[in-house]
Amino acid sequence: MNDHVALALTGERTLPGIWHENYWFRRHEAAYRWLVALPGLTRGTVLEAGAGEGYGAEILRVAGAQVVAIDYDSGSAQHLVRAYPGIPMVRGNLVALPMGAATFDSVVSLQTIEHLWDQPLFVAECARVLQVGGLLAVSTPNRLTFSPGVGRGQKPLNPFHINEFDADELVELMAARVTIRDVVGVQHGERIVAWESAHGSIVAAQLATPYDQWQPHVQGLVASLSAADFIVSPSDIDASLDLLVVGTA
Repeated sequence: MNDHVALALTGERTLPGIWHENYWFRRHEAAYRWLVALPGLTRGTVLEAGAGEGYGAEILRVAGAQVVAIDYDSGSAQHLVRAYPGIPMVRGNLVALPMGAATFDSVVSLQTIEHLWDQPLFVAECARVLQVGGLLAVSTPNRLTFSPGVGRGQKPLNPFHINEFDADELVELMAARVTIRDVVGVQHGERIVAWESAHGSIVAAQLATPYDQWQPHVQGLVASLSAADFIVSPSDIDASLDLLVVGTA
């Protein structure tokens, strides 16, 4: 992952290896770590739809999957080829996947669907390229906690997001194309919960000032986090940070 500096940190997607971005990176990594432990997900071919920097595709590859990555952004595609040469990279439109029907054993798309204009078509395309019995895993920020006060169909607070979901809405969207088998959420683990009980929201602390003005206790926590500081659980979904739904074709 030592080539991540070739990509600019714009706020649209997270990058590994940047200390002040570590909270967001580890939060996303936790979802991948949960997925690779699912029986069958890393067996056979896996399409990473919206691969971005490529760290997720690399996690899947190391876990044993035969990964193909796809992203529309040319800079991300060029970076991924350099940084992760063991992963085939395709540049393409996620709502018109340039792959044949029933091509993959699994499709993984984390923190991507909220960026897309035609979300139902994206889910349909993911289902189309899945073999019967294959798994589709989609994660996205939980609108209820990520954009408090924003209702269904309203413009998200994040300028890079087209539409955000609550759990029921995401399940309904995916259930039109796959059979839902898991609905879980990413949440803070014990260490972050204990820190927040003393200092308040870690997300609010990061957003309050530029990172070079963070207080030492904020800097220390953010820089030291790992994926193990987050949990993925089916409990209290509406209070979760990110949603993760898995369905079977």
